[in-house]
Amino acid sequence: MKMFKFIFLISLTAMIFSCSTDDDEVILTKDGRFPISELTGNWEATKAQFSVNTISVDVVENGGTASMSVQNNGRFTLTLDPVDRNAYTVSGEMYWEEWNETFYFAIVWDEDPDDWDTYGHTFDGTTLSLNGGANSGEYDFDNNGDMEACSVHFIFVRSG
Repeated sequence: MKMFKFIFLISLTAMIFSCSTDDDEVILTKDGRFPISELTGNWEATKAQFSVNTISVDVVENGGTASMSVQNNGRFTLTLDPVDRNAYTVSGEMYWEEWNETFYFAIVWDEDPDDWDTYGHTFDGTTLSLNGGANSGEYDFDNNGDMEACSVHFIFVRSG
């Protein structure tokens, strides 16, 4: 029994000292490549594309609209108004995810506040482009009431 306790204590000590997560620490911040507050205002989409497998829908190209209002703290509301169904609104908060000395544009969606998605982006002060990978957005492709996970591509221009 003494030998078992000794092995257990050695194993436990080794595990405690080997479980450092300092290198993998992820930080959400409002200051990254630019301050998130620079996005404050109203935005109109010139592209609001949702894609999964071989299916792709651009709400704006099909005659609908997409608009976004961003507060100084990064909170936002995005309203999508496709031509073939009722308008709907999603919301969340924008951040930078700092990881390994690199900043990634991140959104914490209100529907899933314990997680965030990262997006490729470009921003020049008047145009914001966001590209999300698989499962970074949702859209009801067949208009049956069930949202399906998909990738997204938005291009917004500042409208006020």
